[in-house]
Amino acid sequence: MAIAFHCCHCNRRVEAQDSAAGKWAKCPACHNKIYVPDLKTDDDLKLAPIDESEEERKKRLMAETHQLTQDILLERDTPEAAYGVSGSTSEVSDKELTKNIIVYLRQMADGELDEAQRTADSITPYGRQAVKILDKIALSEIPEPELANIPPQVLSGLIRNLRTRIS
Repeated sequence: MAIAFHCCHCNRRVEAQDSAAGKWAKCPACHNKIYVPDLKTDDDLKLAPIDESEEERKKRLMAETHQLTQDILLERDTPEAAYGVSGSTSEVSDKELTKNIIVYLRQMADGELDEAQRTADSITPYGRQAVKILDKIALSEIPEPELANIPPQVLSGLIRNLRTRIS
């Protein structure tokens, strides 16, 4: 008589000979190591009743976790909200923002980190606009005159760092 049971990995029905009872074998479907139960010595276990209040609590916690995850994802989509900047932020001209970005890159290249921090703080609220300007500077074959003596690899790294900080 064969022993019939389900694989704990793939849930496929497996039949084994009586001689394999109580031993380890390989599932013919998924090839994972499985234990062949010994039906003569294994006691049948009775299922415990499901605690409805515990199940309801789990559902509530999962719904709360999902909602919090969605809220966090929405915060990432609007970086201006993370900095406490309201929608009434005054617009800055591309020329002025470009000047601030160039000043920041120059300060970083010269090692003026405290000044660069303050300049970056003034750039950050204009995230999307600043990213467009940074992309234009990065793609430009001829750098701005103020940045001409910065090695291209260093300049590229500084642009990448500011872009990451803004995003």
